[in-house]
Amino acid sequence: MATTDAVHFYWRPGCMFCSMLRRGLDKAGIETVDHNIWDDPDAAAIVRGYANGNETVPTVVVGDVGMVNPSAQQVAEHLTGHAPHLLPEGFEPPKQGLLGRLFG
Repeated sequence: MATTDAVHFYWRPGCMFCSMLRRGLDKAGIETVDHNIWDDPDAAAIVRGYANGNETVPTVVVGDVGMVNPSAQQVAEHLTGHAPHLLPEGFEPPKQGLLGRLFG
């Protein structure tokens, strides 16, 4: 099992989904180690390993768990259950929006 020492955020420039997730993680106060897959071939290889051979971003890796195109809420829920030490002190889970309450 990989060490759960950080939230690794894999992204690429110009990716609107990456920007949306970045804003959500920042708003939640979740710190990340960022990896630009266009600048780092090893990072791109890690993403391909979790995304069925594709370079789909954003991809978030915590320990040995990879999440392809997750929401900030999904990342927070995973951290709450598996790596609470990576959440900010006094963390409050984000409130789901109307669609999340209706379909979640």
